[in-house]
Amino acid sequence: MKAIRYYAYGSPDVIELEETAKPEPGDDGVLVRVRAAAVNPGDWHLLRGSPYLFRAVAGPIRPKAHGLGADLAGVVEAVGKGVSRFAPGDEVYGCAPGAFAEYVVVPETSPLAGKPAGLTFEQAAAVPTSALTALQALRDRARLKPGQRVLINGAAGGIGTFAVQLAKAYGAEVTGVCGSANVDLVRSIGADHVIDYTREDFTRTGRHYDVVLDNVGNRSVADCRRLLTPAGTYLHNSGAGGRWLGPMGRIIKLNVLNLFVRHTLPSFVTRENADDLDTLRELIEAGKLSPVVSRTHPLSEVPEAIAHVERGHAKGKVVITV
Repeated sequence: MKAIRYYAYGSPDVIELEETAKPEPGDDGVLVRVRAAAVNPGDWHLLRGSPYLFRAVAGPIRPKAHGLGADLAGVVEAVGKGVSRFAPGDEVYGCAPGAFAEYVVVPETSPLAGKPAGLTFEQAAAVPTSALTALQALRDRARLKPGQRVLINGAAGGIGTFAVQLAKAYGAEVTGVCGSANVDLVRSIGADHVIDYTREDFTRTGRHYDVVLDNVGNRSVADCRRLLTPAGTYLHNSGAGGRWLGPMGRIIKLNVLNLFVRHTLPSFVTRENADDLDTLRELIEAGKLSPVVSRTHPLSEVPEAIAHVERGHAKGKVVITV
């Protein structure tokens, strides 16, 4: 089979498209024929080995794992003898390391679920990590309630486009922040108000919000807290930061500050799980959530796709067709 591999940290130039052995599922394994896989910021962080703190797990000098890609949609080709959740022919979507490949094997217990009806494989692959992050931020950490006011910084990106729609599905009044080229997109997916950051400073409008979901991290914590109601919640969800600690510096600051202020400043890590993938499928099939796919690339163009996402202005999701 063909698969994307990298053996050293660096730019997209170190990525290779290789012929490698097709994997075989063990007793609890599920072999998926990948039809599409989405690009995430995590892919370029893995590729760069950045921030350096990350290398304590990924490998201090060179990567321990050599695949890239985490979100996929495809068809189950074979299952191990102990597998009962899936059968050959099932259309699935979910999370699997090394998804930029023609085939992957994952345990039955992996975050894998039935593909939402009505979506193409490319659309379904765009959902998992970004939509799970938006769902868990708004539902679990912010505990969003109908009628609350929400501001989403980075509303046109992968997570932002899902967050706008999910906040509306939960009955919130939504303000999206984006650049001029994306104002119409953000309005079209349900935002009640759109702030073009090239024309207006969103931290100085005088409006206050119950929840701020920050997918960019381009303004100070003090600026973002100024946006909150007295009991408001600020959710930091950005990989921005220094070369050594990355977002950890901001997370540490927020955790300390959280001890002394009335605002809620929670940190969170996305939990990839099949139950929430089922929740997302239900929302999609009910017409309340729809992925935004701005461009697709074949497997051979993974370097270009990752470079585009790394530049930081991708609209919605970038997807690899396999």
